[in-house]
Amino acid sequence: MHPVLFHIGPILIPAYGALAALGVLLALFMAQRTARIVGVDAGRVWNLCVIALFAALLSQRLLLVLANWSELRRHPSWLLGLGMVHHPLTAAVGALAGVGSALLYALWKRLALWPTADALAPPFALGLAFEQLGALLAGSGYGTEAAVRWAVTYTDPLSARWSGTPLAIPLHPVQAYAALAFLTLSILLLVGLQARRQEGDGLGLALLGIGLAVFITEFWRDPEGRGALLGGALDGPQAAAVMLVLAGGLVLLERKGERARNGAENG
Repeated sequence: MHPVLFHIGPILIPAYGALAALGVLLALFMAQRTARIVGVDAGRVWNLCVIALFAALLSQRLLLVLANWSELRRHPSWLLGLGMVHHPLTAAVGALAGVGSALLYALWKRLALWPTADALAPPFALGLAFEQLGALLAGSGYGTEAAVRWAVTYTDPLSARWSGTPLAIPLHPVQAYAALAFLTLSILLLVGLQARRQEGDGLGLALLGIGLAVFITEFWRDPEGRGALLGGALDGPQAAAVMLVLAGGLVLLERKGERARNGAENG
């Protein structure tokens, strides 16, 4: 595939970063539309997204610096290459930092939490879809060996250097599977946003959908560096996916109970 999208003189533009950045921009613009649909301040939603993005990126870079501190002390120039490193742990840390900072900003600005979360659900799924497309081009989060017609074969040494991708071996394009799942989820959440029966439905369905997509697609990902739980029955991302599904179900049940209570009071 193409870990480098193009060059500008001596500067190379990595495919992963470019596609992820495009996904962020599209998600930000979609969030402006979804914020208006649910009736929250679009400007504050924009600020919330930007703050969450910077918090996620900063936390990921700090984690990489701490994990590689001994090497960076001897080779400070390697700091520039940390942006090419992709790992499930850095993604998890970035997600936690982004969500935490977004929640703090929402509380500070007194944004309605459930509608805001509903508004962010479709853009977030869209951003994940583009992130996985970037991973497909870069070879990050590569799949298991495959004998299918649509298998992908990486030949660029940079894929092996940056992501540990095996070269000259047909692999499942699992990143494309995940991207398709996230894109479909984003469209469904966007279409269903106006038809949601109660505030919080979008968030609950997004958590369920993302969890299912991650859990299923992990069966086609190479297990290298992804951890193992329950004697290898689950890897790290699958364990996180189970938690997302449970959280989504709890959100939907809680909101359903809230609606029932409100209906009983009004009745």
